[in-house]
Amino acid sequence: MLAVAGLVLVVAAGIPAVLRVWGIWAAVAGLVQLVVAVRRRDLGGQWALIASGAISTLAGISFLLQAPQASLRNLAGYALLGGVFFLVSALRLGRNN
Repeated sequence: MLAVAGLVLVVAAGIPAVLRVWGIWAAVAGLVQLVVAVRRRDLGGQWALIASGAISTLAGISFLLQAPQASLRNLAGYALLGGVFFLVSALRLGRNN
């Protein structure tokens, strides 16, 4: 919700501002996901969430650093990779239940 509000506030400011807000969201969400997945690794099937959390954290930092010269195309690869990791995790966890 805060990410959406932040994006609404900065969308008129241009792509660099959008990427900064997106980067902050990705880094924070990635860290939270990483911590939760590491703490739950004993349940099995958490490797995809661990990898996804780490990648989100790194991608968020990258978006922040590259914001002045980056384009929205950078978000497409991030979204695709995140979707793949969540799909793998859902399939793997579905077999464990």
